Amino acid sequence: MKKVLIFSNHPAYTYNLRKEIIDGLVKNGLQVVLVVPFGEEVKYFENNGVKLIDINIVERSVNPLTDLKLLLDNLKILNNEKPDIVLTYATKQNIYGGMAARLTKTPYIPMITGLGTAIENPGLLQKIASTLYKMGTKGATALFVQNESIREKLIRLNMVHSPVYMTPGSGVSLDRHQLVVYPDKSKSIQFLYIGRIMKDKGIFELLEAARLIKSKYPDVKFKVIGHGNLKEDINRVKKANEEGVIEYLGKQSDVRPHIRSSHAIILPSYHEGMANVLLESAATSRPIIASRVPGCQETFDENITGFGFEAKDVNSLKEAVERFIVLPYDLKRDMGEAGRRKMEKEFDRTIILNMYLKIIKKIGR
Repeated sequence: MKKVLIFSNHPAYTYNLRKEIIDGLVKNGLQVVLVVPFGEEVKYFENNGVKLIDINIVERSVNPLTDLKLLLDNLKILNNEKPDIVLTYATKQNIYGGMAARLTKTPYIPMITGLGTAIENPGLLQKIASTLYKMGTKGATALFVQNESIREKLIRLNMVHSPVYMTPGSGVSLDRHQLVVYPDKSKSIQFLYIGRIMKDKGIFELLEAARLIKSKYPDVKFKVIGHGNLKEDINRVKKANEEGVIEYLGKQSDVRPHIRSSHAIILPSYHEGMANVLLESAATSRPIIASRVPGCQETFDENITGFGFEAKDVNSLKEAVERFIVLPYDLKRDMGEAGRRKMEKEFDRTIILNMYLKIIKKIGR
């Protein structure tokens, strides 16, 4: 029985985004060890035959001593567990889990969901971040990336030393995010934003567009779910809430009821790996209104399952929202149902599971 060790970064993300992958590995007769900061969500895996190992990860730390400790913890775990292959997720473990796997000569596959702001923006931080990423991915058996833009950046920054495989994002759980009947025709149109409260997610362009839209269509509603690290960013959203421009719902543990009650999902992001919220919304049969950037544009078909607009452009966003508002009800509903079919065909999470299994099967031959 081959042993697969998974380095992940967050209990909730691991459950919500990797559940079908981990379940599938177990069902295919593999011994699975999950290394992740402990949380209630990952108890599910323990109850299904997965060995859990708790680990401390300080996600946004740039303290070299903290990162060195993570590397040493990873090395200790690998030396104790001696897995046949390692799968890594998220920046910290793609780097330090990858380094540990290379140092112990263990085959490994990083999943690169996005390169983050440090690598996206040229400068000293980009040089440091890209150097660390190179060290983490240099000996990888393969690299899994979530869109073509990521692959091109990796090549441009000389970070590709292994075969690169394109995945359909993190995929989507078609069971957890089921097709749901479209909101009743009599209800006021409701748009929903789910994401971090930060500039790069386009939230402030959304606030401006919502203000313009509501001056013309006062019954239209905009709801915002998410949290952020900067107080001034949160305060701008709260101010828009007080003015009646949007309804700010803060952080929500389960966004599915909010997706179901919405007519469309809006994401004005500047860059994405692959926007999970758009995949989940489309799987629920909700149309997508999103910026035409890699990681968003792959999740919808223009005029068929959603509308696109230019990132960082309030007028372009406003025009896309207005196009949706004036769309006949039946076409709105049909657009959502077409989105569900797209998810079933292109983004089922079992596609990624089979990609892993194909490589794992070759390990040790």
